[in-house]
Amino acid sequence: MMNVNRYAVLFEPVQIGPLIARNRFYQVPHCSGLGHLRPQAEAAMRAMKAEGGWAVVANQETEIHPSSDLSPASEHRLWDERDIPALRLMTDAVREKGALSAIELVHNGNHSPNLLTRAPVLAPSDMSIDSLYPKQARAMDKEDIREFRRWHRSAAQRAVDAGFDIIYVYAGHRMTLTQHFLLPEYNNRTDEYGGSLENRARLIRELLEDTREVVEGHCAVAMRFAVEEKRGKQGMQAQEEGRAVVEMLAELPDIWDVNISDWSNDSATTRFEPDDGYQNEYIKFVKDVTTKPVVAVGRLTSPDMMVAMVEKGIVDFIGAARPSIADPFLPSKIAEGRIDEIRECIGCNICVSSDSLGIPIRCTQNPTMGEEWRRGWHPEKIEPKGSEEEALVIGAGPAGLECTMQLAKRGYKVTLAEGSDELGGRALRESRLLGLNAWQRVADNRIYDLKQRANVQLFLESRLDANQVAELDIANVFIATGARWRKDGVGRSARKPLIPAPDMILLTPDDIMSGIFPDNGPVLIYDDDQSYIGGVIAEHLAARNLEIIFVTPAGVVSPWTTHTLEQARVHASLIEHGVDIRTSHMLSKAGAGECEVTCVYSGRQKTIKCRSVVLVTERQRNNSLHNTLLAMRHSGELPGVKTLELIGDAAAPGLIADAVYDGHMAARNFEMDPAHAASQIYRREIPSLELI
Repeated sequence: MMNVNRYAVLFEPVQIGPLIARNRFYQVPHCSGLGHLRPQAEAAMRAMKAEGGWAVVANQETEIHPSSDLSPASEHRLWDERDIPALRLMTDAVREKGALSAIELVHNGNHSPNLLTRAPVLAPSDMSIDSLYPKQARAMDKEDIREFRRWHRSAAQRAVDAGFDIIYVYAGHRMTLTQHFLLPEYNNRTDEYGGSLENRARLIRELLEDTREVVEGHCAVAMRFAVEEKRGKQGMQAQEEGRAVVEMLAELPDIWDVNISDWSNDSATTRFEPDDGYQNEYIKFVKDVTTKPVVAVGRLTSPDMMVAMVEKGIVDFIGAARPSIADPFLPSKIAEGRIDEIRECIGCNICVSSDSLGIPIRCTQNPTMGEEWRRGWHPEKIEPKGSEEEALVIGAGPAGLECTMQLAKRGYKVTLAEGSDELGGRALRESRLLGLNAWQRVADNRIYDLKQRANVQLFLESRLDANQVAELDIANVFIATGARWRKDGVGRSARKPLIPAPDMILLTPDDIMSGIFPDNGPVLIYDDDQSYIGGVIAEHLAARNLEIIFVTPAGVVSPWTTHTLEQARVHASLIEHGVDIRTSHMLSKAGAGECEVTCVYSGRQKTIKCRSVVLVTERQRNNSLHNTLLAMRHSGELPGVKTLELIGDAAAPGLIADAVYDGHMAARNFEMDPAHAASQIYRREIPSLELI
């Protein structure tokens, strides 16, 4: 049994102004794609964190006025009193689970395009808005500033009325009007709100003072502040103006929530920031200059690092957004000595992509994230088995592992057969590529769980054919045989196969992940998948000192990674690795020692000398076993098989998160009344038609 006393410091109560937090675990504000459109789902998701042991649970950006409209993103709103009931759903739910609730009030300035409200965009100075839309922000005059303070003050009062315990003043991520006033890049004013740092910080000071007056000592006031921008002298630096701002305002808030800016730095992926606690170097000074408690983040998943950060005086609270998404019960598992059961965040930013796409939050590690209300899913609980006793899962990739684990938790006897000599499938294979090592956690968490269960049998090197499946005589069969990358060039931009010259070497990501590499360059990587894997393969091979030419029909490298906040880093990294990048070109011919590419706009063709081609296009489903079994069942050759279900990439290739979710849902829905399952796809929140 693990000695939990070593983590006792993490469970000490801490005072925040007039409040006491029950421990040091603090879920900082993070977006969810739920917000004002799905308030019941939002409340249930936050309440799950409180149930999991988080002492403070914050919501997300909460717009204070129609001139801070982030549509189509679904953040929260507190424009007027009509928004209070939706927010009270959360505060009531979180309080019921024993946690404090926090609200992040925001005006996003020129980051708010106001596409729904069509309100004028406000900024410290005249400038373009922070999105690709032909519209500009106007400089706020003194009356605008007075109005803004009134909006913020009124929103703070409504937050009190909604039951929040902690109310934020927010200046971070290069997304907020308050931070824009701080930064000379945005603020070229010559009045008392511009020029010196003291003047540029004046608005923040006024908002803190206003908010303190509103709460009258009944609630705590938090200051969320980005102390560093990682832009050198072009931006705010932690040991210069960042430190000066904290010193200037040190005792005004009741708690400092500090991080780095912009969002792509604060929520950096493990591909580019592999170490947990990667923000410590920037924020460690804060406790030296304030007596108030400090919370900070850094994709913190290691309890030992958490203890070290508290004992070294870096923080008072362990802040988390993504780790609290991957495992809402992380605090409880540490308290109970169940460290090995923690679903560690892999830093893939699938959660972030949900916000970018305006859809409900999801997570690779935690398939129940965002489904707490609409499907009634709990990350630690699942309905017990029905009348059936046994199941067979074929394939031990993300879908197969998750399906097996959840079926076993329900109480079924499960046999898992894997054709290769290792468990993990694509999660394990992709984790061997440069920058993706943390992705192995997807397999590790599930394999550890399965090895603790007496009702699970694991078989490696067991590639079953249809007759062998029939001989096993197991009534319920789930097939998770995955998918393989195509070798014929068919992808997003070309629906007809490529016919290569006989001596041209063609490889796929599967080859690279299996350790099959080109002997020498130039290597042409053709990325018509346009997500993340093409850029990863290019880096991986460039690191082996191969000459790489990266060709893609897309206008930029790996455009999907814009949603995960990585695209600029991916592009920069390829340049640093010496990769020759050719965007907006399709691969049209693979000849003898050269390829022909065609401009997607002009149709002009170019010839590129290369010795081999890595095709990153589409994946083909490995569904032949399922098709054979299905035909046998239709012909009466499988009389004992009741359930035959295709799951994961074998059903529909997608992200690892999609495969995990599909495996989880298959296990949840097993033995559910089909009529009930069809009518309960998920609960919807229907807008009221009442005129207000």
